Amino acid sequence: MDSYRDLVTIVDRALADAATRSGGWLACRPGCSQCCHGVFAISALDAARLHEGLAQLEQHDRGRADAVRARALAAVEHMTPTYPGDPVTGQLSTAPEMLEAFDDFANEEPCPALDPATQTCDLYAARPMLCRTFGPPLRTPNDDLAVCELCFDGAPPEEIERCQMDPEILDAELQAEHLFAKSQPGAAQETSETRQTIVAFALVR
Repeated sequence: MDSYRDLVTIVDRALADAATRSGGWLACRPGCSQCCHGVFAISALDAARLHEGLAQLEQHDRGRADAVRARALAAVEHMTPTYPGDPVTGQLSTAPEMLEAFDDFANEEPCPALDPATQTCDLYAARPMLCRTFGPPLRTPNDDLAVCELCFDGAPPEEIERCQMDPEILDAELQAEHLFAKSQPGAAQETSETRQTIVAFALVR
């Protein structure tokens, strides 16, 4: 997990820098949870960090940890019949038809880590990389500039460009995931791309 801790440090610093430059353009604040609805693929490295975060939460707040686990179990139960992957392991399928199905899968599903009362994340310190980079503008592998639809409302393109996160974090993320995948059982047969899952399955599998 050392590679992940290094990655978290890199990403959090990049996020803080981008947030400072973005200023009032960012709508992100506690209780804003639009980005916490709808499932997304996470790496095996993200899943391991979530497990670690849940274990740490259990040590100092057993009730909250139990609530997270219960929400995850309920989510897995009702998503299983149409899950575009293996519902036993939680691993997403890489078959073209399953990747297409995932685009429309559980788009309104709340994240199990989201506290429904406070609309804040119970596993915030252990949140996946996508959650850590969501909000400020971020250059994608396809060279698009992605930004939360609630942020930068009315901002000109050059302002969005000025506030983007350091694109080097994508390379750091890929390197960390590669190192982690190589260290896991079955690494010779699988890559980080073929070991992806979603948050609910990661928390209970």
